[in-house]
Amino acid sequence: MDPAVSVEGVSKHYGKVRALAGVDLEVPQGLIFGLVGPNGAGKTTLIRSLVGALRVEEGRIRVLGVDPFAQRRVIRAKIGYMPQAPVLYGDLTARENVTFFARGHLSEDVPDKVAVALDFVDLSGSADRAVRTLSGGLQQRVSMAAALVHEPRVLLLDEPTAGVDPQLRHSFWQRFRRLADSGVTLMISTHQMDEVVHCDRVAVLREGGILTNARPSELFATGGATIRISDPTGTSEHHAASLPEDLPRILHGRGLDPNVTRIDIAGPTLEEVILELIEAGREDPDAT
Repeated sequence: MDPAVSVEGVSKHYGKVRALAGVDLEVPQGLIFGLVGPNGAGKTTLIRSLVGALRVEEGRIRVLGVDPFAQRRVIRAKIGYMPQAPVLYGDLTARENVTFFARGHLSEDVPDKVAVALDFVDLSGSADRAVRTLSGGLQQRVSMAAALVHEPRVLLLDEPTAGVDPQLRHSFWQRFRRLADSGVTLMISTHQMDEVVHCDRVAVLREGGILTNARPSELFATGGATIRISDPTGTSEHHAASLPEDLPRILHGRGLDPNVTRIDIAGPTLEEVILELIEAGREDPDAT
């Protein structure tokens, strides 16, 4: 199967500022692909290039086999784009905004497609409110519905969870996974490092270049771990490149059964802890 996105040797400058520096990237179809890095790393520039909003100076870009800049009309029918800041009409309702964007792509079944998109982002109850009266999180949902109303094969999302609370972030990522399971390819930029666990693959960007492109489990494995063991005689420190395999070796010298060759340690993520606290507060109205 051809890749959904192919980037070869792409460079882009803004004056003397190097936004992209020889980027090479290939994204298979049906994956959630994360672009992670600090502000100014080149994430937004890369996504805007994939949308066809920017002409790159060097290199080659293909999205679903199409040059997104040279064939913008062709590619925009196949992709959805959610910019970092929602681009919506404040005096129109959520439904009217999504309908406006739908009519740019669809000639039939528009009301039905709009209803499905609003329901997908759990916005049906606020669909007829003016966008200017909605919270920032709800406006993000309207923007997402507008990006996916025409059922794109590739969805490009630029910082979709920026500024939203942990519960809404969790909800967004659940919806992203549902889309990927249906065959949609998602490229999602974020500077929130904890979100990499939700991606199938992640490219880490810095100063316009890609530092690594790997599965989240591979990224975690590269970090290793420092183990400190204390007893009445003092504290010893050990480095484990691979915690499950190295921890037994370290503990064998302290009496661990030599037949033990692997120890797996698991705990909740910070996001899971916060979500559990939120849910507990909902169940107990007096909780503070």
